[in-house]
Amino acid sequence: MRGVLAPVGVAFVSSLLALLLTLPAAALELNGHKDRLFAYPGILAVTEDGAFVVVDYDKKRDIHRRDQEPERRVRSRYVSLRVKRHSRIAEHQANGRTIETGVVGDFAAARFTVIFVHGRGGDQRLGMNDYTFGGNFNRLKNLMVANGGAYLAPTINSFDDTGARDVKALIEAGPAPVVLACASMGSIICSRLANDPAVVSRLAGMVLLGGAPDMGISRSAAVKARVPIVFTHGSDDSVYAWQSQKAVFDVVRATSADYPARFVLFDTGSHGTPIRMTDWKTSLEFLLSR
Repeated sequence: MRGVLAPVGVAFVSSLLALLLTLPAAALELNGHKDRLFAYPGILAVTEDGAFVVVDYDKKRDIHRRDQEPERRVRSRYVSLRVKRHSRIAEHQANGRTIETGVVGDFAAARFTVIFVHGRGGDQRLGMNDYTFGGNFNRLKNLMVANGGAYLAPTINSFDDTGARDVKALIEAGPAPVVLACASMGSIICSRLANDPAVVSRLAGMVLLGGAPDMGISRSAAVKARVPIVFTHGSDDSVYAWQSQKAVFDVVRATSADYPARFVLFDTGSHGTPIRMTDWKTSLEFLLSR
């Protein structure tokens, strides 16, 4: 590893032990989709309790050899377009506004729902694109369909109370528990909704992908309710330092014994690496097992 292990004090482990530590504590296993292609390419280090994991990331391997056109179009073997028959663009009316939302699966009958909140400059097209970010959104969509879930990717126009109310409206529109996944500046929406008891009661978990560090989340209603959280971050993120987000994770973990939180750090990864590299199957299994 390149300059990450020393400050966090983790130990090297064998690949077998690393594999065991990435499994959820409870016996939940989702139906998979291209699991070998999207599994973490290597575990460099992990804490004894398995809560902090350092994943090997290599730009040449994970972008240039994975993509047909780097950062624009992944190679076809990473993508299955059968999910398109379950996909549509919907217009949800709430708060006097129209929320354009990409939808995959039967939202009204889903067992669980993942709602992805993009960062600055994004819209629903980012979360619905099958070919960018190494095909990881396509995998997530296929996982939802294979497991009777639903996936929503709304366009959020502002990262403030207005945007938070729009996401809350989507959470409350469906019957299923929700995993709220927020990328980059979109994590501000996660932080705001973590303090809304009506939302917290509907959450199965949260995922923060290269998110903006917010120590206030450690005092939130979500943490008091022990909502599971997965943090994923690149060690070379030039927008939000991973050490600051790790400090939030540490405080969250300290709020109660065995708090269900995990931090996945991509060694040498940049700001966008978590969207490309997060293993959605193992992350969802961890959240939904709690």
